[in-house]
Amino acid sequence: MLCCTICRILCRILYALLYTVYVRNIEKIQKEGFVMKKVIKTDKAPAAIGPYSQAIEVNGVVYTSGIIPVVPSTGEIPEGSVAQAKQAFENLSNLLDAAGCTMNDVVKTTVFIKEMNDFAKINEVYATFFEGDFPSRSCVEVARLPKDVMLEIEAIAIKNA
Repeated sequence: MLCCTICRILCRILYALLYTVYVRNIEKIQKEGFVMKKVIKTDKAPAAIGPYSQAIEVNGVVYTSGIIPVVPSTGEIPEGSVAQAKQAFENLSNLLDAAGCTMNDVVKTTVFIKEMNDFAKINEVYATFFEGDFPSRSCVEVARLPKDVMLEIEAIAIKNA
């Protein structure tokens, strides 16, 4: 009986010591800038169609993979560049929401479009998803995109930017 009591006391002391070490290391990680990586996943954006994550957060910065205009619940792809742009940006917004961000936290986007003649139409849709200052952006015409969609967008967001 005495042995069990001593063991319980020792376990509590050990737990308290381990917890203290854990808390001190978390503070050190935050102070010294050690990398904290988190995988972001949601069913409100298209699932990854390969060996990659939908998004990764590193120390409060969210990096998305390329987002295509697939309706997550059905797998369908809308017709036309405007409808596809709206769906792609909705998917991006949903993914950022899962990461604890909003579209206004985005600091950089890269837009890949299949047809540069659609640039103006896609640009109009793009503008409706941001308030205030727009993020920096690159836009590139490409020969082909996954599932033969008309555009793909990736973004970098900073939480509470």
